[in-house]
Amino acid sequence: MAKQKILIVDDDNNIAELISLYLTKECYDTQIVNDGEEALRAFEHYNPNLILLDLMLPGIDGYQVCREIRSKANVPIIMLSAKGEIFDKVLGLELGADDYIMKPFDSKELVARVKAVLRRYQPVKAEPAPVEIKCVEYPDLTINLSNYSVIYQGHAVDMPPKELELLYFLASSPNQVFTREQLLDHIWGYEYIGDTRTVDVHVKRLREKINDHEDWQIATVWGIGYKFEVKE
Repeated sequence: MAKQKILIVDDDNNIAELISLYLTKECYDTQIVNDGEEALRAFEHYNPNLILLDLMLPGIDGYQVCREIRSKANVPIIMLSAKGEIFDKVLGLELGADDYIMKPFDSKELVARVKAVLRRYQPVKAEPAPVEIKCVEYPDLTINLSNYSVIYQGHAVDMPPKELELLYFLASSPNQVFTREQLLDHIWGYEYIGDTRTVDVHVKRLREKINDHEDWQIATVWGIGYKFEVKE
């Protein structure tokens, strides 16, 4: 994995070298620049993962550097300053800085804040949505709506989609009675123009392909409709 790159912008080279030492020990790649104009150029070619930006810079100050970088990219920025006024912190954060560290700082705190800010910018890997497998199984019968297959007594049974959907719907709610109208609405849809004999025809075709089993059957409930009867 490539090292994460941190651009250190500070006109005090001793401080910059010290920060670089702390961060290279943590396996970061660093580059040091000492003024605002150089920082803007380095940002373009170094393409850092994070910028440590001192506010008091010769020429273009840290506020302006932050403003210009923010107009181009969303790279995380931590501002460094000896100033401790609330106004300076608020201004820095309003310009788009992600954090603000006052000098002198503790090396462990600096490293911890760098890691924390970088973590917030790590792209979240989306977990693939679990694939819902719609399948019901009974002795000698497996109905898989996910791949539109029916296995009966160890053999695949060819079925048109509506027959398979009707069988799956019934078998998914064992011993529940459905009227012909309910089955027609659920399998064919409310906008389907037809009559309940459509259901009877499909049940007849299912029975021709799948015989009653000692443990289950497609049962007719006279005057009402059908159910997938499971024998206890």
